[in-house]
Amino acid sequence: MTSDSRPWLWLVSLAAGGWLIYLLAPIITPFAISAVLAYLGDPLVDRLEKASLWRWKIGRTIAVTIVFILMLSLLTIMLLIIVPLIVDQVRLLIQRFPEWIDWFSATALPWLAGKLGFEFNTFEPAKFSGMFKDYWREISSATFKLIDFLSRGGMAVAALITNLVLIPVVTFYLLRDWDLLIRAVHDLLPRNMEAGVSRMASDVDEVLAAFFRGQLMVMLALGLIYTIGLSSVGIELAVLIGMGAGLLSIVPYLGSIVGVLVAAGAAIFQFHDVFHLVMVLLVFAIGQTAEGMYLTPKLVGDRIGLHPVTVIFAVLAGGQLFGFLGILLALPVAAALNVLVRHALQKYRLSELYNSPADGSG
Repeated sequence: MTSDSRPWLWLVSLAAGGWLIYLLAPIITPFAISAVLAYLGDPLVDRLEKASLWRWKIGRTIAVTIVFILMLSLLTIMLLIIVPLIVDQVRLLIQRFPEWIDWFSATALPWLAGKLGFEFNTFEPAKFSGMFKDYWREISSATFKLIDFLSRGGMAVAALITNLVLIPVVTFYLLRDWDLLIRAVHDLLPRNMEAGVSRMASDVDEVLAAFFRGQLMVMLALGLIYTIGLSSVGIELAVLIGMGAGLLSIVPYLGSIVGVLVAAGAAIFQFHDVFHLVMVLLVFAIGQTAEGMYLTPKLVGDRIGLHPVTVIFAVLAGGQLFGFLGILLALPVAAALNVLVRHALQKYRLSELYNSPADGSG
């Protein structure tokens, strides 16, 4: 094979691989989730594997079993606590939303128009409120019908049960054989490329570790801070707003901006005073201070290095191309590609093409 044909072979292979992932995305999703869980648990397995109880070495299989039980227990506790809270909050939102529309159309919008100097000569609050109520009633009805269909549909239930069984099984085996898989991939590398690829893989691993074990912890911590703070203020939708703002904090400042706007609106509608609005702002100020001064520097640092616009584009593009699998893997893949691009730029700046002297003949 000539050197000129190798880039085309890589491009064709990459395109074929992307098309195959696109076709198999629903099947690959549980395996991708298992791989993420195995990646998260492997460092702890490695530590336990090297530990010993008195003179007895724990070993890989027992270490994997311990970590697997811990992960399964944490997931079960989170599901038992968080899922019922989220369901209750969604039900409360569905009940409260028509009241919010009435208040917004009859009170908030006319007040805002008066402050901004607008005149709604043809504006009818009752008509505006009724229109939104009709839309909300249709959306709520469609949502409940969809949930009912999914809960009763045999294929959906079968797929859910299959994934619930498949993900733990695959995670266990990936955890047990993770080091063997990494070593096998390493042994397949061409010897003349082994050093460079290993160095890039190490940088990618550092970035992914910062994302999975750092950014996700920051999001969870912020979600808890916002939820506890808004609950102490008395906001009815504290869990939904707080955890939503925590999840959106994956894009810098987006979580705090959306959270402040929604929580402030909920506080004004619920209490009709300035005190609770100030308390909401204080909660988010505390969260942002904790994130900027401790959470992000301590848990993430500057290792991910993704611009906020890149984060938004990666999530939207991943979801558009590969659905839930794309959303799940968008940021890790973008962070890894960012490392590869950085290495490519370093090679380019050292290349003869970049450093060739300017032609002064003209």
